[in-house]
Amino acid sequence: MSLSYPARLPLAQLPTPLQLLPRVSEAYGQGQRIWVKRDDLTGAALSGNKLRKLEYVVAQAQAEGCNTLITCGGVQSNHCRATALVAAQLGLKTHLLLRGEHPAEIDGNLLLDYLAGARVSCYPKAQFQREWPQLIQHWQAHYAAQGDKAYAIPIGGSDGIGIWGYLNGAEELAGDMRTAGIARAHWVAATGSGGTQAGLTLGALLHGAPAQVWGIAVCDDADYFRGKIKADVSDWVARYQQLDAVPQLDINTVDDYVAPGYGRARPEVYECIARVAALEGLVLDPTYTGKAFHGMLQEIKAGRFADREDIILIHTGGMFGLFPERHQFNFDHPHHPVRYAIEKLASTVAAESFTIRNRKKND
Repeated sequence: MSLSYPARLPLAQLPTPLQLLPRVSEAYGQGQRIWVKRDDLTGAALSGNKLRKLEYVVAQAQAEGCNTLITCGGVQSNHCRATALVAAQLGLKTHLLLRGEHPAEIDGNLLLDYLAGARVSCYPKAQFQREWPQLIQHWQAHYAAQGDKAYAIPIGGSDGIGIWGYLNGAEELAGDMRTAGIARAHWVAATGSGGTQAGLTLGALLHGAPAQVWGIAVCDDADYFRGKIKADVSDWVARYQQLDAVPQLDINTVDDYVAPGYGRARPEVYECIARVAALEGLVLDPTYTGKAFHGMLQEIKAGRFADREDIILIHTGGMFGLFPERHQFNFDHPHHPVRYAIEKLASTVAAESFTIRNRKKND
């Protein structure tokens, strides 16, 4: 289907590469090829999937004459950091309303928030969950009183406007598949605010991509995401009227890897992050992409994706959230599970490579 795209700010470096992971495929693919769509390389200091959404959201803000952006998220929010950096590039003001106590040490995404000149307000989690819509309204009124106009961006940039980012991304990825000779694939992405999964799901349908979309939840459950994705798509249909009705969507969310909660990860996620970095030089984060990659590998092992030869993980960024969690990687301890896992995997891959080289010589 040919879509009529709205105004867009050219913020992202597009298209992003589609990269085969040969060693991960060999170790975990069970005969399948594992790929990564490198949306961590979109730009604005590795701002990932957030930049695709912000191209459309901030274009709307500017069309409405706003000079200030207000948005919400966790203290280590990738979306808030991306918004702050984009605002700095465009000469706009930013105010970030963050969930959680202000940490004693400014690190990771929060450090970049401050470097980009954002105003930061932190609220206790209970208050934030209870009052965040009212907090946004309060600050919009505050800026209006001083002669500014503030645009409120939803959490994750996920609504009927932000969904355009991955309608475009789905079209791009369908083209990548044709170029790479991929007949059918599973697309896998971390899902937190639901916008990326919504755009990919609707985009795969509208662009006729031979792909089934899967979200690996990093918070909430599958029922929540079914509702959220339907709401975002309904918002898109109502705003832009490019479809006569909300389409029937194939919404697939795996919620088995959320624990112990948003922004927190189990040891096996950190092990996965270290393994993938050691095997492919690909850096993941514990909040989003590490959970998604770990979940994907577990689902491959369980046979969920066995009907297709190719699996594509959309790398949504988030590297800076890894740094405040550096204490999870004690590489000096000889029996630390991450170090042991890397050494074991490296020796296995080296042995397999040696066997393949000798086989080629003998042939």
